[in-house]
Amino acid sequence: MIDRPLGPFLRWTTPFLSVTAATVVACGSSPTSTGLAGNACSPSSTAQSAASSQIVACDAGTLVSVAGGGASYIVIPQFAVGDVTYAPTTYSISVNSGGSSVSRMPPPIAGPMMLRAGGDGPSPSFPGGGEAQRRFDSRLLALSHKFATEARLNGRSGMARTRPSFAVNCCPPAGSIRHFHVVSNDNGTAFKPVDARLSYVGTNVLVYVDTLSPPGFSPSQLQTFGQFTDQTLYPLDSIFGQPTDIDNNGHVIMLLTPVVNELVTAAQCSTQGFVGGLFFGHDLVATDTTSNQGEIFYGVVPDSMGTVSCAHPVSALLPCPQSAQQPGGCGFILNVFLHELQHLINFSNHVLITGGPEEEGWVDEGESIIAEEQGSIFFEKRYPPPSGRSSSAQLFPDSAQGFLNFLSQFPGYLVRPDTQSVTLHSDADGGLSWRGGDWLLLRWLGDQYGNGYYKTLEHDIETGTANIAFAAGSGQSFQSLFGNFGVALYADSLPGLPRTTVAMNNRFVTRNIRQLTNRLFQNQELSSSFPLPVKQLTATPITATLVPGTSAYYRLDTSSQGTVQISFSSTTSGTPLPASLHPQLAIFRLPPGS
Repeated sequence: MIDRPLGPFLRWTTPFLSVTAATVVACGSSPTSTGLAGNACSPSSTAQSAASSQIVACDAGTLVSVAGGGASYIVIPQFAVGDVTYAPTTYSISVNSGGSSVSRMPPPIAGPMMLRAGGDGPSPSFPGGGEAQRRFDSRLLALSHKFATEARLNGRSGMARTRPSFAVNCCPPAGSIRHFHVVSNDNGTAFKPVDARLSYVGTNVLVYVDTLSPPGFSPSQLQTFGQFTDQTLYPLDSIFGQPTDIDNNGHVIMLLTPVVNELVTAAQCSTQGFVGGLFFGHDLVATDTTSNQGEIFYGVVPDSMGTVSCAHPVSALLPCPQSAQQPGGCGFILNVFLHELQHLINFSNHVLITGGPEEEGWVDEGESIIAEEQGSIFFEKRYPPPSGRSSSAQLFPDSAQGFLNFLSQFPGYLVRPDTQSVTLHSDADGGLSWRGGDWLLLRWLGDQYGNGYYKTLEHDIETGTANIAFAAGSGQSFQSLFGNFGVALYADSLPGLPRTTVAMNNRFVTRNIRQLTNRLFQNQELSSSFPLPVKQLTATPITATLVPGTSAYYRLDTSSQGTVQISFSSTTSGTPLPASLHPQLAIFRLPPGS
């Protein structure tokens, strides 16, 4: 799915905040003199080392003991699970009298609300997204899943191979014509015949252009477009591995056709956006005559006069320039290509190589947002600050602007981490917030285990939470990973401390989340510079709900000496929460003064 980013992201200027949090956790022991009845969570030992965190399982207990004496903690209740019913479950959380009733939570970081430093200013809306793209993709993916199931039942899965180093059938001569069938309605059930000319032959990509396309690329522009797609973008998605090669041509086909433009009307474009491109599993597993039997990405064609649907100037499809933001946007189809190519690699490997089920939608979508981000990372490395920017204060170079879609999604998740499930949405669901959570999780996992982690996810028969844990290796459980991820969302880059103060598993590397949200605050997109909601934890029980795959955030400030007990249960009477939800507390100790 490709969604619309927030305008002011494209040229951010806030200075980098190189700060994080220190963590120390004390975890469960048997009840002492707390007045709280129940069993201890697990483990029962107490961790006291500085800048550490601990994940405490409460599937059979309700009590956790932490050191008091004025220490402060962030306590994160979680249901660390997937593949269960999506339903809210009530929980109760409180502490004994050793907790302080006085909140020491600092106010939101202030920022100049009207700042428009350097090149900041209203940016053109991202043209390749919106409801039309999400709705269309959801229906195609549902159909792809249906075809994948049929392929398994008919014994056609698990028999394909990855792309060879050379292909017998590659390639037809440039300028030759090939016949295709292109999906032509918004539920993926109708097809149009298309004749397309092979216009670019690259090492990895063959670009075909529909012979009925309106005037668009000049020959030199088409070569620039094809070469950038073939030599720059395709290799970026190699972190996910290679796609299959069922047509034995050693390439992925990019077919640019006005049939994709026509998937929405010009009127719909103004309210719903449009479909910028697509991958359809029908081409890989279906056997009827409408299947093109190969690895294909379908994209819109340039149409500056809007003769087919929305107007798409050539500049909107070409790579963004090194400086001077292109009016009307640029490079949107390149972002869509990275996104959809990941879906192609993921589907082809899970279904055709391993012979297993297709990946669960939330993991698949998170991977595709990581794919989009690779375009930005490429240009960030090419143009380190202050080069390649209209203003030397920009966070991102001008040429990266077409790949910043991921920045529109995560703030919505941070505002509602207790209602936006990371694990129980599918790629067919609408909305942005849950996608932001999955990008954050996959970004954190890549920072922990390197880009090789993403390839392991693509090439394993496991799916969902089991795949997340398997790819991490070393006997990691999804529960421990989800707990440390939850801590990292708060602990990374706390003001006043070097980032390395916090253990590696409790922070990000590639991105500084507080820096990005602070920029949103300055651009008036958020009411707070760091929107993660944190409530004060006291002796008065708090009753709330969580859905599976979510987290809530509380601060505990202790006042008494000795241990302070936290109760995390299904009711105020201390009944344990259902073990099937994997209830747990991720806890870390704040440094003095935080």
